[in-house]
Amino acid sequence: MTKYDQEILNAVALRGTLSVSELSDMLGVSDQTIRRIVKPLVDAGKVDKIHGAIQSVSNPMTAPFQVRFQHNRAAKAKIASRIFDLIPDGASVAIDAGSSSGYVAQALQMRRQLTVVTNSAFVASTLSMIEGNRVYFAGTLLRAYDGASYDRSAFDTVERLQVDFCVLTAAHVHPDRGFLVAEQCEADMAQAMGTIAHQVIFAVDHSKLGGTETTGLLSIGRFKRQPWMVVDQAFPEDSGQIRDLAKVIHAD
Repeated sequence: MTKYDQEILNAVALRGTLSVSELSDMLGVSDQTIRRIVKPLVDAGKVDKIHGAIQSVSNPMTAPFQVRFQHNRAAKAKIASRIFDLIPDGASVAIDAGSSSGYVAQALQMRRQLTVVTNSAFVASTLSMIEGNRVYFAGTLLRAYDGASYDRSAFDTVERLQVDFCVLTAAHVHPDRGFLVAEQCEADMAQAMGTIAHQVIFAVDHSKLGGTETTGLLSIGRFKRQPWMVVDQAFPEDSGQIRDLAKVIHAD
């Protein structure tokens, strides 16, 4: 067993599929070395090899996250690209565990000297291998279905820091109730990250803006400073009140 095996297994379990070049960049070794390292893992049935990539055998832990990650991919990538423009080299940023935040993390791989705090194992693994970055992973116990942490230590880590920006996601945006999420721990983490940030940025694709049914969803609450909301396309005609919740930035 090589020193890289567990890192590869963890990364593939979290992402579902990783290309050889992505693994090469992550570990700082050549594509040829990755292929040599991966062969015993494939032979042992721990991962599958597909053309130019390595794939999880079953990926039981992260299937729900992967489903969300694949949903509205073009919109999320467009939003992430715009948020990349808003966060400069050398910035400090808190990033939540939403699927859109995963796209933002991938976009921010092109930035340098970032200080990042996140409760998402996906975000942490995406940004921690870049030279010059400092990444604080908030938490110890990971949720099985998305690799996110919401234990007490996650909040303790976040609350000890101050950052320039935080990137948050929402399950829905309602004109009266504001930004909504599915679980209380997600609302609490959003508030904790928003409290330590100079500027809150919401990544919201168009699917989160339509309709009015919000049964079972929890409000994040308001922030001291008006957040920015980066969207991928124009709002529905009946969403004028939503514009009052945040400064809207179109990802054109």
